[in-house]
Amino acid sequence: MADVRVCVAHPSSLGECPTWDERSATLFWVDIEGKAIHRFDPSTGEDTSKPTVGRPGSFVLTSDPDVLLVAMEHELLWFHWPTGTTQAFVALEAAGNGNRLNDGKTDRAGRYIVGSMFENPNDGRATGSLYSVEADGSFRTVRTDIGVTNGLAFDPVHGRAYFADTHTRTVLTFDYDDANGDFTNERVFLDYDEMPGLPDGSCIDSEGFYWSASVYGSSLIRVSPDGEVVERLELPLEKPSMPAFGGSDLRTMFITTIGMGGSRPSAEGPPGFDPGNLLAAEVAVPGRPEAVFAGTPPQF
Repeated sequence: MADVRVCVAHPSSLGECPTWDERSATLFWVDIEGKAIHRFDPSTGEDTSKPTVGRPGSFVLTSDPDVLLVAMEHELLWFHWPTGTTQAFVALEAAGNGNRLNDGKTDRAGRYIVGSMFENPNDGRATGSLYSVEADGSFRTVRTDIGVTNGLAFDPVHGRAYFADTHTRTVLTFDYDDANGDFTNERVFLDYDEMPGLPDGSCIDSEGFYWSASVYGSSLIRVSPDGEVVERLELPLEKPSMPAFGGSDLRTMFITTIGMGGSRPSAEGPPGFDPGNLLAAEVAVPGRPEAVFAGTPPQF
């Protein structure tokens, strides 16, 4: 096992969406079922959190370092970190339809690509959709009939987008055009049938290799653009949910994990590791910073 360490020992219920902000040299992340947004400062080891009114499935950075755009329940909300207050931006689905928003990332042009899922994944329902949200809040539906939206990543090296529906155990890749946001030439990139775990969150390194969190599989895998698993980072916890590059050289891999808020109980970790911890490990190839959302956040 690589030198994996605990960054935040207090366990989250359902940790997700780690995102490094170079401007503050801190890592934002969410606890979906705990209804909170966290910010971890590696220089001090301090983790602070702010409560949210709903379940924050994902978020993206904006041009204002104090404001995030958060996918919460059925809508996108501007979230002001210093005060914890919100302003509505756009509703993507009807409230109370049984879905909640989940994984989301910006493409290199600053669109927010975000998807939904039925709130209880054990039901096996494919009621989710994938949306592409423009700077002005207009949006279009990219895909429907999704079980659990996951695995989103955008690779500027090879002009690709990645997407996984965890229920299907498959990661798809597409040719992706930042100019118009079109997903074309869909094909299977990675089949999890012969591997432990299921595809969850992901990130892309500077060489265009895809890192996938193998939830229930106690590992991260690094996959070449040809779909070959070239590296496996074994983890002390069963349910990693998403990796993200951070640190001054973008060589620190931060990893959120699922605590007791997932769809089934988490296996216990070895001494010193608890389900829901925020983990980190050093990797050889650095990542790329995430693009900020192209829209202008409001004044708070």
